[in-house]
Amino acid sequence: MQAPVFTVNLADLSQTVLKIWWPVLRVGGFIAAAPVTTSAAVPARIKLVLSIALVVLVAPLAPTPPNLSIFSGAGLLAAIQELLIGVAIGLVVQVAFEALTLAGQTIAMTMGLGFATMIDPERGASTTVVGQMFMIFATLVYLAVNGHLVLIATLADSFRTIPIGSATVGHDFLWSVAIWGGHVFEAGLSIALPAVVALVIVNFAMGVVTRAAPQLNLFGVGFPITMLAGFFVLVVGMDGILAGIQTLVQHALSVAAQIVAPTPIPVL
Repeated sequence: MQAPVFTVNLADLSQTVLKIWWPVLRVGGFIAAAPVTTSAAVPARIKLVLSIALVVLVAPLAPTPPNLSIFSGAGLLAAIQELLIGVAIGLVVQVAFEALTLAGQTIAMTMGLGFATMIDPERGASTTVVGQMFMIFATLVYLAVNGHLVLIATLADSFRTIPIGSATVGHDFLWSVAIWGGHVFEAGLSIALPAVVALVIVNFAMGVVTRAAPQLNLFGVGFPITMLAGFFVLVVGMDGILAGIQTLVQHALSVAAQIVAPTPIPVL
C-alpha cells in the first residue's frame, strides 16, 4: 500500500504566516507594557502562553494588509508601528500605576518612612512600603473592575479602528499619550496631597515646639510623632485614597480606548 503524499501550498503558508505575524507584534507590545503582565514576578512562560492565546483570539479580527511584505521597508515601518500601538495601549494604564507609586513614596518621605524600603516585584527594585501598598491597592482595583478584560477588548477593537499597515502613528496619537502622562502624575500627586499637607502641618508644629523648648530631642520625639501622625492620616483617609485610585484606574482605561479611536482624542 502506497503511503499518502502530503503537499504544502507555499502561497497558503505565506498567507498564514502573515495572518499571525502582524497580530503577534501588537499583542507582544501590549503584553510587554500592560499592568500585571509586565511584572517581573510573572514567569516568562505565562507571558508567552498568554500572548499566543491572545493572538489566536484576535487574529481572525485582523485583516491582512495586501501587498505588504515582511522583508520590505514598508513592512519594517509597519512592524514598528504595530509594536508602538500595542505598547501605547498597555502603557497608558501602567503609567497610572507608576503615578500611584510616586504618590505613596511622597507620603512615605514626608512621614519619615523613606528609609523603610522593600523589593518591588513589579520592577525588581526597592520602593517605599507606602508606595508598594498603593501599588497593591491599584492592582486589586484594576482586577476588581475587570480592567484586564477592558484592555483586552480595547486591543481587539484596535485592529478594527487602526487596521494593520494603514495605521499612521502621527502627532495626535503620540500627543494623546504624552498629555495623559502629564495628567496622570498630576492626579497621583493630588491623591497624596491631603496626607502630605497634614504631615507638613505636623512637622511645622514640631519645629515650633523645638524652638520653644530647645532641650527636647527632635530626632527622639519628632520621628515617632510624625510617623504616628502619618499612619493616622492614612487610616482616616483610606476611603478617599481608594476612591481616588479607582477613579484614576477607570480614567486610564477610558483613555486607552480613546487613543485607539479612529480620531484620537487629546486628554486634557
